[in-house]
Amino acid sequence: MPKTRTQYICQQCGRTSPREMGRCPQCGAWNSMVEELVSEPSAAAGRAMRGLGLRSTPQRLAEITGDVDERWPISIGEFARVLGGGVVPGSVVLIGGDPGIGKSTLLLQVALEMASRSTILYVSGEESERQIKMRAMRLLRQAPDGATPGDGGAAIPQELFLVTETNLTVILEHIVEVRPQLLILDSVQTTYMPELDSSAGSVTQVRETASRLRELAKSSGIAVFLIGHVTKEGALAGPRVLEHIVDTVLYLEGDRFQSYRLLRSVKNRFGATSEVGVFEMRERGMVEISNPSEAFLAERMVNAPGSAIVVTMEGTRPLLVEIQGLTSPTSFGNPRRTPNGVDFNRLLLTVAVLTRRVGLHLGEQDIFVNVVGGITISEPAADLATAVAIASSLRGQPVRADTVLIGEVGLSGELRMVGQMPARLREAAKLGFKTAIVPRRLRNFEPWPEEIRVVEARSLRQALDQALLGESPEK
Repeated sequence: MPKTRTQYICQQCGRTSPREMGRCPQCGAWNSMVEELVSEPSAAAGRAMRGLGLRSTPQRLAEITGDVDERWPISIGEFARVLGGGVVPGSVVLIGGDPGIGKSTLLLQVALEMASRSTILYVSGEESERQIKMRAMRLLRQAPDGATPGDGGAAIPQELFLVTETNLTVILEHIVEVRPQLLILDSVQTTYMPELDSSAGSVTQVRETASRLRELAKSSGIAVFLIGHVTKEGALAGPRVLEHIVDTVLYLEGDRFQSYRLLRSVKNRFGATSEVGVFEMRERGMVEISNPSEAFLAERMVNAPGSAIVVTMEGTRPLLVEIQGLTSPTSFGNPRRTPNGVDFNRLLLTVAVLTRRVGLHLGEQDIFVNVVGGITISEPAADLATAVAIASSLRGQPVRADTVLIGEVGLSGELRMVGQMPARLREAAKLGFKTAIVPRRLRNFEPWPEEIRVVEARSLRQALDQALLGESPEK
């Protein structure tokens, strides 16, 4: 009989302790130490559990065969972009996001698309087979009896297998029986290993389940997609080691009250990190947006004070988004600073520069900044557009409608250059913008694109004079 003992495991970072603790000493989380009964298996059982029955042998690098660039193509272009060009055989991809954001819908669309040329096994631990069948028919516009209606719908692929199971041992038996090329597990927090005494979703179960599936993918070449739950803070639930086990970590982001969804890559061993794919949630599922900049600017009100356009880089893709600023006299002793889509500390920095270096009276103004479309901008290239939007609202002067603003604002009120400027300018010119206000070049760079007029400004004050229309009421 294996020995059992009780220990307390932090559900955030995986720290173990022999006694109960109110606060984890490693990550600082409160009330995260959960009691679990841990068994100590024998050495033979441990080897059987950790391995897959295959013995590895060292090989010379020059003798390894196979195409290192082999990928399975996906017709969903935005999804393929985020993955780096397609699905890599033997890779493990983790997709997280808020409940109801569209994770299961997106992966079911991928399964329906790839099942026409590959064998897919979709394992669900949260929904019944009938629920998934109803969603698949809706995505394909399929009639309940399996007949294809005359509205362009497609038949359900025959190589898409579905099973509702949470026992990992049974799931592995199904994999041996079906022999799929792609495995989708929805979700990793509902799957458990019967060898462990802890409940499903605990740190031990999530870590061991992900490790077992990783070994399966590397030894058999099966591509594995895992759906993960997120916490209230937006991070993936479970230990941080879960993100280190997998090859790719994707987050599906977006405002639940808006239709746009952003699939963001935060880790990718086979492609660019921080790549973004844009989708729109519709009745037929997730529809890719091939030109997201045009979609983000579709409802823009031209010549409205407080609106500025910035070109931000999401991975290798330049995106044009609208930043809105609004100032209002405060009714409280401490004026509010409310950002939505921009970093709070960057907003405070920008307001301080506008107050001290430009001379705007913002000490008695509530300031609201919003990035249209639900996108979140983390790079400092949006500082200039944020500052101009705030100044435009305060002065009541609109920003020139055909102008984009790109640049980082320093504490001295100077503008600093950001990376990949030619790509940003070419994207702005493609959408019809005529002028770009950018920081002055102090070193030799490649020539500016000829399709757009580039205005260089050394300071934030100069940029405001170039960007705003009309005379300021303060003058």
